[in-house]
Amino acid sequence: MTSEYAADAAELQRLTQLCIPFNRCNVPAWLLASTGYQARPIPLLLDSIVTWYQPLFDELALLPDAGARADAFERFMQQRFDLSTLADEPPQRAKLHYRRMIIGWLFDSDNDQGAAWRSWAESRFGLLTQFHRQPLSTPDSTSYGRYRQHSFAATNNSNELFEQLDLLYQFCQLQLTLSPQAPSHLTLYRGCAHLEELSDIAAGVVQFNNLSSFAATAESAAQFGSCVYQVAVPLSKIVCYESLLPNIMTGEQEFMVLGGLYRSRLLRV
Repeated sequence: MTSEYAADAAELQRLTQLCIPFNRCNVPAWLLASTGYQARPIPLLLDSIVTWYQPLFDELALLPDAGARADAFERFMQQRFDLSTLADEPPQRAKLHYRRMIIGWLFDSDNDQGAAWRSWAESRFGLLTQFHRQPLSTPDSTSYGRYRQHSFAATNNSNELFEQLDLLYQFCQLQLTLSPQAPSHLTLYRGCAHLEELSDIAAGVVQFNNLSSFAATAESAAQFGSCVYQVAVPLSKIVCYESLLPNIMTGEQEFMVLGGLYRSRLLRV
């Protein structure tokens, strides 16, 4: 670990509990989960994007505005994954796709789709799920096994679902960072009803689950729990946000954020 990203003993111990030793992006999980990364973020690039999809994002970057990019992205997703019936015409078991995954998360992040989202975050970024319906201990525990069953129930017989989420994440990053004036961080707020979802490891340092919902304002966050944290979130740790795609998250003021350790401030709302 370089001095730029040095961590004290308490943080290093917690990082070993939060991470698995491999992931599918250009930043190791222990670094991504650290407060050092929060302070000095590095752009994240998923392996599958580098290998197969960089020309798509190069072309999207040339389009004149966010709406045109969103339309082109959705056309590509429909063609690439044969999603010609994005309107919900259920066959015997409607296959999940990225839009249904977003809606499922918004409805209840502790449902089967939420478990699939968190499994994707584990697979791609190496961040272990710490909470899903209940606190999870080690990956060989009964509670963790139940969480994985919920994930399998959502992803079984899906159409390259994790690859769809890879592309959605990278599209989110394109939209957030394309402007030369884009900030490195957004100030967001996390309202928690279940204290088991997070833990303080030091003064002002909080551990968040590997994927969590944040809000744009403290007042919006307080609807989800009276314990509200203000956090400077690196753009690279934002997976999806309210206006990324049309007719999904409008008015929710919600951001899906990768977890780990964050320096944050507890607010009384």
